[in-house]
Amino acid sequence: MPEHAGGAVITAAIERSNGPALCAYVTAGFPTPAAFPEVLRSVAAAADVVEIGVPFTDPMADGLTIQSSNRAALRAGVNLGWVLELLEATALETPRMLMGYYNPFLAHGLENLGASLIGSGVSGVIIPDLPLEESGPIRQAFDPLGVALVQMVAPTTPPERLERLAAAGAGFVYAVTTTGVTGRRVDLGPDDLEYLARVKRAATLPVLAGFGIRSRRQVEAVAGVVDGVIVGSALIEVIDRGDDPGAFLGSLRASEVPA
Repeated sequence: MPEHAGGAVITAAIERSNGPALCAYVTAGFPTPAAFPEVLRSVAAAADVVEIGVPFTDPMADGLTIQSSNRAALRAGVNLGWVLELLEATALETPRMLMGYYNPFLAHGLENLGASLIGSGVSGVIIPDLPLEESGPIRQAFDPLGVALVQMVAPTTPPERLERLAAAGAGFVYAVTTTGVTGRRVDLGPDDLEYLARVKRAATLPVLAGFGIRSRRQVEAVAGVVDGVIVGSALIEVIDRGDDPGAFLGSLRASEVPA
């Protein structure tokens, strides 16, 4: 497999989207391990990319909603091995990614990680607590097999570092919309849109905006500025209520996209 082939799969899925792309985050094993496969299929059918969270004891970038879903999954015995086995047995047409903190991947063994991800159909990974400067070992595991390592940027990222991160990633650039944790409601004002536009100018890859995306109004606000959005906490809340996650994602599709 050529270098960053997984990134090309993710990029292509985003670019094929009719309007702002939707990357949907779900915590693996939530609401229960038994119910999760059907949740995953419903979400994957409605999204352009599906991001599967590996449960972790200290998800430092995540707010209360995703923290709670992590705790529930951990109590049920869900771990990285469970996630990989499930994905290996699950057929999805939508590109799949993992979002996880570095410790579970390190504990799995970096020498085997790339092959394990490929065997489970995973095209890319997001690791919020892995700085670019410390990503060499995992890149050595990923690059020969084409697994994408997505880079995250934030409103506080200095211009020179923004350029470096945008150039170092694969699949897409994850533009965090707030300096807080996930789940907070974000009102996207002119300063936020200018920040997203700066990220877009710095990137050759698609740019997706995440953290606090909850409504079609927000999706419409970023249409024409970036390439799509990442929806996490709001989707977890829908799943927790027992509502239809696919219908919720469908409701986020922008009704009008600027030419």
